[in-house]
Amino acid sequence: MKTSFRSQMRQVMTDAWKMYRITGESFSESLKRAWMLLKLKAQMRRRTVQFFYQKVNGEIRQAFGTLRDEVINPITKGNGRKPNESLFTYFDTEKGGFRSFKKFNLIRIG
Repeated sequence: MKTSFRSQMRQVMTDAWKMYRITGESFSESLKRAWMLLKLKAQMRRRTVQFFYQKVNGEIRQAFGTLRDEVINPITKGNGRKPNESLFTYFDTEKGGFRSFKKFNLIRIG
C-alpha cells in the first residue's frame, strides 16, 4: 500500500509540474488538474465515466470513456509505441476506439 501511495503522489507531482511549465497557470491550478487526472484514471478502471475536455481546436468535447480490462482486452493489439507522457489515452465507448487528449486540457469529470 505504501508503494502504491508513493507512486500515485509521484505521478501527481510530475503531471502538475509539467502542466505548470507548459501552461504557465498557477501551480495550485496545475495541481488540482493533476489530482483530477488521477481520480479520472481510478474511476475509469472501475466503470465508464463521463468527462469533458477541450480539443486542440478549442471545442469542448463530452466523452464517455473507460479503462476496464473486460472492454479493452479483446480489442487491444501491441503497437510497439512508446506512450506519450503529455497525453491521456482512454477507450471511447461511444466511438468504439481509443482516443486521447492533452492532460492539461481536462475540464471536468461528470
